Amino acid sequence: MSAKAIKYAKDFVSFVNASPTPYHVVDTVKKELVASGFKELSEKKIWAGQMKKGGKYFVTRNGSSIIAFTVGGAWTPGNGISIIGAHTDSPTLRIKPISTSNKEGFQQIGVETYGGGIWHTWFDRDLSVAGRVFIYDEASGKFISKLVNINKPILRIPTLAIHLTKERYVKFEFNKETQFKPIAGLTDSTASGCCDSEPLSESEFNSIQNIVSRHNKELLSLISAELSVETSQIQDFELVLYDNQKSTLGGLNDEFIFSPRLDNQVSCFCATHGLVNSVDDLASQTGIQLISLFDHEEIGSLSAQGADSSFLPDILSRITRLTGNETSSSELQSESYFLQSMAKSFLISSDMAHGVHPNYSEVYDSLNKPSINKGPVLKVNSNQRYVTNSVGIVLLKKLGEIAKVPLQLFVVRNDSPCGSTIGPMLSAKLGIKTLDLGNPQLSMHSIRETGGTYDVEKLVTLFETYFEHYSDLESRILVDAVDAE
Repeated sequence: MSAKAIKYAKDFVSFVNASPTPYHVVDTVKKELVASGFKELSEKKIWAGQMKKGGKYFVTRNGSSIIAFTVGGAWTPGNGISIIGAHTDSPTLRIKPISTSNKEGFQQIGVETYGGGIWHTWFDRDLSVAGRVFIYDEASGKFISKLVNINKPILRIPTLAIHLTKERYVKFEFNKETQFKPIAGLTDSTASGCCDSEPLSESEFNSIQNIVSRHNKELLSLISAELSVETSQIQDFELVLYDNQKSTLGGLNDEFIFSPRLDNQVSCFCATHGLVNSVDDLASQTGIQLISLFDHEEIGSLSAQGADSSFLPDILSRITRLTGNETSSSELQSESYFLQSMAKSFLISSDMAHGVHPNYSEVYDSLNKPSINKGPVLKVNSNQRYVTNSVGIVLLKKLGEIAKVPLQLFVVRNDSPCGSTIGPMLSAKLGIKTLDLGNPQLSMHSIRETGGTYDVEKLVTLFETYFEHYSDLESRILVDAVDAE
């Protein structure tokens, strides 16, 4: 294994360890972009005069989705855009709006399932809490969003001993509402200093039951201490549970990555690094290079910040109508430039793929069984659960040759269901040529997944090559007869 491959794998491990929630993913990506000279833009402001040729920019929505892009020095309105789309969320457990609960001497936290997790893998794990907290800052009179990560094991969902039920010898089943509630402590716990914060006055009017009465006081004290605020300043939060065991390299020769949230933080990491690495050739680029990392893919993407929202179309509309020399909104270009650009653009929908499992090889198509550490996987489905077609395969085949990155193919068996991605919805929404691709992994949607150490570098290199060479290759792949005229 090359030193470069090891470095990318270790950098990814650090990335996922720093990113237990979509909010943290976006924050981690932002830090990488800012360190590489990217400028943050706001959707609330006019962009005329802000976006320049040769510039590097990013914009966020809801703190859980982010779009970053670079503008080629030779960009002109109507040119194509090379896009990579991925998602920031993973199946998890979210703390309920009213979560405090005591039973049989235990303090418990009510949680709601998010996405299609392999939920039995969450039992008997050391669980932590992270997310976004809104606090009230009395000095400014503002409500401020802060990220929090209680980076220690504080929760656990214990299994029932196998001796206590005969059914568990046969099949592990449980009720997700009544038997899937984490324990947080004992009701007679008197840990020193755990509950020093004063609750809100009972005489104070609250349109919604106050935060102290809705949630475990000791959990709120941990959050307050982490953020260096008073418990009374906490207005609300969106907190999820995550596995406190760190992501790591594993296997006899460190050939595996044992980690939570490979789906889909691998794609977020690789897309970010591919974009950042490609800026060396920015001055001569005729196109725009863009990554779009969305929240809520695991639950269908239908939200203000999901892939099935206006986020990407809104940003594309803004940037395709600017020449890079505007000084006022009156100098915006015609909307037809947006349509022209979409016809020349391409989207790689990057989401993880199913690597062949040695214990269940019979569930894979006999000729389409991608292997871990043998390169990114082009995902094909004639029913358009994936939108890969020959146009995309021709493009990726050439990119793979330039980058010296091997590619694999995957299709599900005819007697098996097929998952989907953000690819079909974005392709339909934008009318843009699209291909579905991702690195192979095992145990998708488990609390701990397995991926390939070598594959991280391969995907970064492929994405970097895509951004650097797409504009040239686009003009040489003739899809419709009129393209040749």
